[in-house]
Amino acid sequence: MPAYGSDDISRMFGLPRSAVRSLVQSGIIRPSRQGARAVYSFQDLIVLRTVSALRAARIPARAINRALRKLRASLPGEQPMSRVSLSAAGQRIGVRDGASLWETDSGQYALALEIRTDGADVHPLVGAEAQVAALDAAHADYLRGLDLEDGDPGAAQRCYEACLTADPAHIEARINLGRMLHLGGHLGEAEAVYRAGAEPHAELAFNLAVLLEDLAREPEAIAVYRQAIALDPTMADAHFNLARLLDRAGDRQGSFRHLLEYRRSLERG
Repeated sequence: MPAYGSDDISRMFGLPRSAVRSLVQSGIIRPSRQGARAVYSFQDLIVLRTVSALRAARIPARAINRALRKLRASLPGEQPMSRVSLSAAGQRIGVRDGASLWETDSGQYALALEIRTDGADVHPLVGAEAQVAALDAAHADYLRGLDLEDGDPGAAQRCYEACLTADPAHIEARINLGRMLHLGGHLGEAEAVYRAGAEPHAELAFNLAVLLEDLAREPEAIAVYRQAIALDPTMADAHFNLARLLDRAGDRQGSFRHLLEYRRSLERG
């Protein structure tokens, strides 16, 4: 299998790099590494093609990722995502099992991955449209929070809280709410918000590590910076902060290694 970088995959399927990175971090696709480049299996390419087709059908990105995460969790063992079949009509996503179509929340899965956007043979998905509407409303709360941060921080926090109540998986709202609580001196509340994230995320881990530093819990901060770097090895600030803490802890070799990674990350830019 040829080795492809994120730019190659973005060009092939018309997907932003952030979308590909999110699929990798969620475990939906699992490329191996060949030097600095990712090696995507044929099954990964099929899933990427499906995601591209769903986005072209104007299915919201968050609904796509949520459906794929549920399907990944429903598959036994190490069965590939290419074992499942998705169908789309309008703003709805379903799982096809032979002639039957199931909601993604049902946990069912099927064979022979395919994507339909013409509406043929697609049955109504009870509740799916309402779920998409709820996710859209949650994202609207997030966007209102962004607009309000400078002028009315309290209202912005309430918007982020409303977003997370409706969609606990909304990572951007979780990051922003935790940051605002941290800056406002509510460190315990900020830590609770960060730790409530259900899925690993590099920026969330980095922010939590910074918070742990402010709480004078440096051994924990070191561990969480390592988690952030494991999720995103190019995160320059995480390498720098970890190098600083390791130097303070007496690990000069580890500190130097992360300073080198910090410089490399800046050079890759």
